[in-house]
Amino acid sequence: MNEMLEKAATDDVLAQAESWLSEGRKVALATVVQTWGSAPRPTGSQLAIDHEGQMVGSVSGGCVEGAVIQEAIELMENGGHKMLEFGVTNDEAWEVGLACGGKIRIFVETVN
Repeated sequence: MNEMLEKAATDDVLAQAESWLSEGRKVALATVVQTWGSAPRPTGSQLAIDHEGQMVGSVSGGCVEGAVIQEAIELMENGGHKMLEFGVTNDEAWEVGLACGGKIRIFVETVN
């Protein structure tokens, strides 16, 4: 059942990105390509962003997702792609009340 929900979510993100492109908007797509330890979204999760900052989907949460959106908007202005990596060590996680740390790698690309 979880696989079906994840597939539907990915389809929705890609369909929205395609719709925005057909309207002439600039679009970027962010994809979780690797996780380690504690990560809020699994590998394959996606986020589509248009040049106005509208978005659909999710690759993380909080400040990580905000940073991904900022990078995506910058890439839409300049073109290209970028690999982003975010992480919290086990020691840092313990200090802020989390059970364990984790890392997430996110590939962000402009879509034409």
